[in-house]
Amino acid sequence: MRKYWVTAGVAVGTGASFLALLVVGTYSAAAGLSSGLGGGGRSVGLAKGAVPTLYQPMVQKWGNLCPALNPAMLAAQLYSESGWDPNAKSPAGALGIAQFIPGTWATHGVDGNGDGQKNIWDPADAIPSAASYDCELAGYVKNVPGDQSSNMLAAYNAGSYAVIKYGGVPPYKETQGYVKTIRTLEKSFAAPTTRVAPSQQAAGAIYYAQQKLGTPYLWGGEGTPEQGGRFDCSGLTQAAYQSVGIELPRVANDQYNAGAHPSRNELLPGDLVFFSTDLSSSRAIHHVGLYVGGGYMINAPYTGAVIRFDKIDAPDYFGATRVTKDGAAALPTFKPPA
Repeated sequence: MRKYWVTAGVAVGTGASFLALLVVGTYSAAAGLSSGLGGGGRSVGLAKGAVPTLYQPMVQKWGNLCPALNPAMLAAQLYSESGWDPNAKSPAGALGIAQFIPGTWATHGVDGNGDGQKNIWDPADAIPSAASYDCELAGYVKNVPGDQSSNMLAAYNAGSYAVIKYGGVPPYKETQGYVKTIRTLEKSFAAPTTRVAPSQQAAGAIYYAQQKLGTPYLWGGEGTPEQGGRFDCSGLTQAAYQSVGIELPRVANDQYNAGAHPSRNELLPGDLVFFSTDLSSSRAIHHVGLYVGGGYMINAPYTGAVIRFDKIDAPDYFGATRVTKDGAAALPTFKPPA
């Protein structure tokens, strides 16, 4: 929710022509831009605020422990396992931010902070242990054909023997899904080194949101008939992408991880734009809008206002996400702590 917005000065009645130009621009950009993140290992940096401030130095350091690992991949694993919750407990008995089974911890836990203890609950031990375990597995499967990082992740899920036996990622649905999830989430934690590929669903999401211009805001609104078709900020962006077959999480700070993060000068219509009370942490995001070009977004701002065009430039502007179907599908089903 936003407490205050400067009105954009674009009348709702001009929305159709304004959006028509922007949508054409979206398709033109989609036809002409190339995609790609930087290569593996030590060239990979972390996207702004994607990792909580407390853990970012550890993830950056230990994510470079071996060539098969990189900081964004390690971040994706930790987020997928626990949502950055150092007190997480799974029904299977996995514990802590890295979700180690106690038996595995007894063998593979390391004293990452040098205090003389290996504490499964301490991220300063658990994060280095996760990286160390990954790299140990990478060593076991280093001679297996295929992508070294994907083979390492497959070994993490199914065991190194299975990867060696099948000459790569084994044909297990769970393992293949795990590898795809982590490699997809990796893109949302990595700082792009080239332009992020344009979204093919952007125009449809904008079209949906454009139809809601002038609708009164409702805190917690998801556009249901019982709510009079009203939305709050993340309810609107969720519904806009749901209209084109992409299921986003309900909460704004969870939506941030649904794709890669273009810079301010690389924004395209359809990007989600985010605002945070802490410009170093995505977990402090409190508002989201749908970018339409020219420095404007479609925005469900606050109680008493209507869905409208607003400028995105504000002191609490945090960053943007280019949503992809795979990126949204890779997000954990649990709700990470705020």
